[in-house]
Amino acid sequence: MQLALTDDQRLIADSACALLAGHCSGAHTRAVMHTPDGHDAALWQQLGEQGWCGLLTAPESGGQGLGWLDAVPVLEAMGAHLACVPYLPTAVIAATALRHGSAALDLLADISHGRCVVALSFSVVAAQPACRDGRPGWRLDGVWPVVPSAHLADHWLLPVHAGETLLLRVPRDTAGLHAVPREGVDATRRAADVVAQGAWMADGACVARGAAAEQALQAALLHGAIALAAEQVGVASQCLALSCAHTLQREQFGRPVAGFQAVKHRCAQMLVAIELARSAVRGAAALADARPTAHDLEQAAAQALVAAHEAAAMATQETIQLHGGMGYTWECDAHLYLRRAQANRHWLGLPSVWLERVAAQWLDHPGRWTTA
Repeated sequence: MQLALTDDQRLIADSACALLAGHCSGAHTRAVMHTPDGHDAALWQQLGEQGWCGLLTAPESGGQGLGWLDAVPVLEAMGAHLACVPYLPTAVIAATALRHGSAALDLLADISHGRCVVALSFSVVAAQPACRDGRPGWRLDGVWPVVPSAHLADHWLLPVHAGETLLLRVPRDTAGLHAVPREGVDATRRAADVVAQGAWMADGACVARGAAAEQALQAALLHGAIALAAEQVGVASQCLALSCAHTLQREQFGRPVAGFQAVKHRCAQMLVAIELARSAVRGAAALADARPTAHDLEQAAAQALVAAHEAAAMATQETIQLHGGMGYTWECDAHLYLRRAQANRHWLGLPSVWLERVAAQWLDHPGRWTTA
């Protein structure tokens, strides 16, 4: 398996880093964080115009038709620059669910061009069959909690259970539905609860149902886990860069503290954790491009996500320590990365949840433990 970046992938990575570096300075990120929505609309529009939002989408739906290995460097750059855009929730997770559905291709094209924001929830709410004006549909009452970028979304993708699993495409202006912003740790990526109170959805709102809906949600979860792991690697990598830059500049006893053995060891340990996580992420992305079984993809996604979460936790904490007293202040950017890493850790499930999923899979198939 070839995990090194090709020349084309390096070009994608360099282009993404150059674009984000020009739009995501620390001062600019802080300014966007304090806006009502915490959303960089200008950057989102530019990402759409340059084709980044359709990186994984087929050309017939307005995308680039590239693979997950091609997308990993872009996702790393998103994490490294703390981009205040709904790229991961919309262009990756929601788009993946739509690609596995049988409808809403127009919505997928809008995502590819950055014309709309779509937020997907993995929580399932019960729905009651109901008719209105002789048309069949469902009545929705319930809450889909903590959906990233739901407050920005033009459409929500909401799973419901009505005898079978349904994935509904719900426009933001639907009567009886509204988003309630949640205050969280990470102000660079906000979330909201989607609340339904007597909302009615027609049968035509269903993007996928039954096994197709469950497969779409599973694909979005597993591929989203790989993408989230790539973003965590970007967070950790930037923390290492910040640590090296600060310790090379700061002096004690007439020499840079980066020359002290203890500091070298801490930076080296960060680097090892980051590179191990990066290898796991690229391995999972390469497997995803090969169209594996759900069981194999789940193991690879779990390995990548757990390794990336641990690398991000270690790197963000070490960065604050290596910055000394200033690392604990609001003026230092280190805490922004710590907040992003902590919020990401809880998004698609804690590492313990993913480890339990893999353990259950192995226990259900004990023959997989045998070696030739």
